[in-house]
Amino acid sequence: MNFEQKLTPIIGRYEELTALLSQGVEGDEFVRLSKELSQLEEIHTLGLKYKKLLCDIADDEALMNDETTDAEMRTMAQEEYYSLKEQVPEMEKEIQILLLPKDEADDRNVILEVRAGTGGEEAALFAADLFRMYERYAALKNWTFEILSLNETGLGGYKEAVAQISGRSVFARLKFESGAHRVQRVPETESGGRVHTSAATVAVLPEAQEVDVQINEADLEITTCRSSGAGGQHINKTDSAIRIVHKPTGIAVESQEERSQFKNKDKAMMRLRTLLYDMQRQALDKERSQNRKNQVGSGDRSERIRTYNFPQGRVTDHRINKTSYQLSEVMDGVGLDDFIDALIAEDQMQKLAEIDG
Repeated sequence: MNFEQKLTPIIGRYEELTALLSQGVEGDEFVRLSKELSQLEEIHTLGLKYKKLLCDIADDEALMNDETTDAEMRTMAQEEYYSLKEQVPEMEKEIQILLLPKDEADDRNVILEVRAGTGGEEAALFAADLFRMYERYAALKNWTFEILSLNETGLGGYKEAVAQISGRSVFARLKFESGAHRVQRVPETESGGRVHTSAATVAVLPEAQEVDVQINEADLEITTCRSSGAGGQHINKTDSAIRIVHKPTGIAVESQEERSQFKNKDKAMMRLRTLLYDMQRQALDKERSQNRKNQVGSGDRSERIRTYNFPQGRVTDHRINKTSYQLSEVMDGVGLDDFIDALIAEDQMQKLAEIDG
């Protein structure tokens, strides 16, 4: 791969965007150009560094081959030459990763859905723990975490919890969290001290915009009802909760966290668009990867991806065979980056292998 040829137009476009923005572009055009500039910034910086590295290598080689160069200078040039040459493969690998095709959804906000699986009340308690883990992680990343709906149990667990997470590169960081999460621990209700195994499922969906999905109003069945569960004095006094069924697919969404019926409808429609958009993405991904095996996993929500073993303080991600004994840090959100970084790196290596293959 000729990296210089690939980098030249990127560096040129970055400089073009910088010049355009300095001319006082405003409104939507400013937002669009600023976003593009931000996306090119890392590859632009690395590209300039790579070009300088190649120039320095060429200069040292010229000194080494110049008969007029004195012995001491030739020795210095030779030492620097081999030192710089050692840096080339690693830098080219970094460039290759940055040049990989981007998932167009990586910069999007997400809808996070956590549901209790097998295991009864203990599964619901674990679902609540996972939901709080992502809430803490979002806070560490300075993302906005807004709860859209909670279906609580009497003991503090969640049958289902849904949130919108907004910020920079949210889907890029969280997309590999989709799947079945398993927990092994002694439930608080277990008097015999036996370890139980239960599970919860996590779905991370890139948030859809209105332009992504066209919804026919005639395909919607919209009903209002009184909100249920904990939520304040307005609960059960007004018909503010909204339930929308998309008749062609059978997808049903609800929103009851807001006092306003209109706000609940907006949030329910956002969830519906996101679910329909995810169906489109899943269909495309399946079509693109029929003949491709991906070690990281497809994001299939039936796939067991991680086990949290409380007696041993251990977390294991089965897709990449990575184990950490910092379970409390993971549950606090602090230790989650170790797994997310490893999953992203594995995905990048798989994509590079496909290109090389």
